[in-house]
Amino acid sequence: MSFERSSVIITGGSKGIGLSIAKVFAEKTNRPIVLVARTVSDLENAKKQCLEWGAPKVDIISVDISSEKEVSRIDFEGLNPGVLINNAGVFLFKPLSETSGEEFERQYKLNTFSAFNLTKTVLPELKKKERGLIVNICSQASLKGYGDSGAYTMSKHAVLGYTRSLRKELMQTKIAVSAINLGQTYSTSWKEVDVDPDKLIDPEDVGRLIVSLTELSPQSVAEEIILMPQGGEVNPM
Repeated sequence: MSFERSSVIITGGSKGIGLSIAKVFAEKTNRPIVLVARTVSDLENAKKQCLEWGAPKVDIISVDISSEKEVSRIDFEGLNPGVLINNAGVFLFKPLSETSGEEFERQYKLNTFSAFNLTKTVLPELKKKERGLIVNICSQASLKGYGDSGAYTMSKHAVLGYTRSLRKELMQTKIAVSAINLGQTYSTSWKEVDVDPDKLIDPEDVGRLIVSLTELSPQSVAEEIILMPQGGEVNPM
């Protein structure tokens, strides 16, 4: 089956930015969608919404993708993946001096191992096609340090380093690898924060950007993209 008709896998796809990405793919493309997250009830709700938005087919996978053992059990062959979006992650707003070792490890495991584990499992299927695309959702915290979220910043630096290395490894294949270094983007995690949502990135813009990456010719790749709020960083940051 061709790249244009292959499915898009979205991790963290049951809510927040991941669900917004899924919405854009459902509305603007004819690709089957595969949503990956932990909570079955959230996945079922997200599946229903994606079908209402126009997705031709939606599969859901409930799994802890930070666990290599759990991810290795998933059979992606029948899902026909062509696009993998590693979006899943968690954010910790806490200074390093107050961060426990357990919290530090959790940030690294959930934000970094998740992308590594799923990519390693899906990659053999991507290599079977005439082309493929891997998009890793990185962050402005991949590019510079933040004093109030050091553990998160560490993990996002690691994800960008992983992405750059993966890009080098796959450069002579037909699989493009892109990083999106994302600024503050509106999601449910901002609901308890006193901030104007209109000053943050519209999460559906992330989806629109990724859809455009799937439409590039096979000889082109956007290696790294910075997406920011038009007015710059918004407090608190």
